Amino acid sequence: MPNKEKVLELCHVSAGYDLPGVGKKAGADVIHDVSFELYRGEILGLVGESGSGKSTLARVILGMLPPSTGTVRHYTKRPQMIFQDTAGSLNPGHTVGWILEEPLRIYGKYDRAERVRRVQDIMDLVGLPRSYYDRLPRELSGGQRQRVCIGTALIQRPGLIVADEPVSALDVTIQSQILELIDRLRRELGLSYLFISHDLNVIYEICERCLVMYQGRIVEQGTVEELFDHPREEYTRCLLEAAE
Repeated sequence: MPNKEKVLELCHVSAGYDLPGVGKKAGADVIHDVSFELYRGEILGLVGESGSGKSTLARVILGMLPPSTGTVRHYTKRPQMIFQDTAGSLNPGHTVGWILEEPLRIYGKYDRAERVRRVQDIMDLVGLPRSYYDRLPRELSGGQRQRVCIGTALIQRPGLIVADEPVSALDVTIQSQILELIDRLRRELGLSYLFISHDLNVIYEICERCLVMYQGRIVEQGTVEELFDHPREEYTRCLLEAAE
């Protein structure tokens, strides 16, 4: 169980998207009155079917979409994201080394030698051989590409990572390896994660607590044991039945 040092706090957050030509209409919010806390060293699950608002909530947390009401408070630096689509999130025209180094170039704090050293350290950390430094994404397997994505998220040493369906595109064996990597990094680096998934089996394997989202609202939250053994909401029970 994590300590009680908060890294993220949402208080009554609602958010939506502007409609072309008319802006944001009343009642156009996608997420509604969302409140929760995430603690240091915790992997907090967020589960719900497609269209429930999970990815919109991730964008709000990362500052990509402003809330229409409520507050988002960060107590750690430089939150980062791991995406589901590894092929789409990696530049196909650049090598693994270039991709991993890019955030450091943008940050502008390190010289070339230090950037290369940090890239090599990150490759070691996520289990990528250094010989892959000059490979292109198309030369990697799905699991290897996801390790590059995790490395890219880690390169600036964030305290919080939002992982949006990070294993759903992988086969079961590779899923297990990536989940083990995510948990090891949590323990070794003291990372916190918001782990988004539609699969309660994956949530049960890696998370301590879980939020259940339905139609843009958090309808239930608790430890994974509580949700699996004593779900209160009919929607949660439906998700559990679908996971069997």
